[in-house]
Amino acid sequence: MPKFAANLTMMFNEHPFPERFAAAAAAGFTGVEFLFPYDYPAQDVQKWHQDAKVQNVLFNLPPGDWAAGERGIAALPGREDEFKAGVAKAIEYALALGSTQLHMMAGIVPVGSDLLVHRKSYLANLKYAARELAKHRLTLLLEPINTRDMPGYFLNRQDQAHALRIESGESNVKVQMDFYHAQIMEGDLIETFKKYGDAIGHTQIASVPKRNEPDDGEVNYPAIFKLLDDSQYQGWVGCEYRPRGKTEDGLAWFRAAQK
Repeated sequence: MPKFAANLTMMFNEHPFPERFAAAAAAGFTGVEFLFPYDYPAQDVQKWHQDAKVQNVLFNLPPGDWAAGERGIAALPGREDEFKAGVAKAIEYALALGSTQLHMMAGIVPVGSDLLVHRKSYLANLKYAARELAKHRLTLLLEPINTRDMPGYFLNRQDQAHALRIESGESNVKVQMDFYHAQIMEGDLIETFKKYGDAIGHTQIASVPKRNEPDDGEVNYPAIFKLLDDSQYQGWVGCEYRPRGKTEDGLAWFRAAQK
């Protein structure tokens, strides 16, 4: 059976963020993930994890100005100093929370800009972040995101992410395969997962196209879960979906997957 982590940014929103850790644990989750912890002191987030007895499996590096629409700065030339400061901050939180993986958001590229210039910036920042994380035995994750939800995002396909991973030459870089994004952009989920195998460090799930519980839509998640088991996948499955109603009322799929 796969290891499921509740995404506390999207799930359990009927509770204030500090209370979502306990709510996830009460629902049967042993792991949690979220977009960002930086609005709270690391010691507070650490306590919420420890009190709920759940493991933090993932969060993102600082994304730039999220409120203004930025979605990462790794591929944005001229933001290197800010990026490096964000890496240091993320490592500080990861060490406090016992996290082992951090996701580096690429950013939205302006229309008409030279993609090769952005690729050069992204690769340089990737190498820097990977080497800083390696000092603490942390893994850096790259995640392709679909262009429907996030137009202009630099990284969109699994093959693109793996090419950058390989080119970086850094052994602690892996790719995050969100089956929701991958289905929208390319499909062929099972063969794509098989192709990259151990280079996939984290997976995420949601229905397509609505991004609700993984119990309807066009992706056969029971087949995906069987694939993960058959492949002896050791990573976590992040539940990055928007519940149709109260989170606890939509967990029949979760209970079925545990049988």
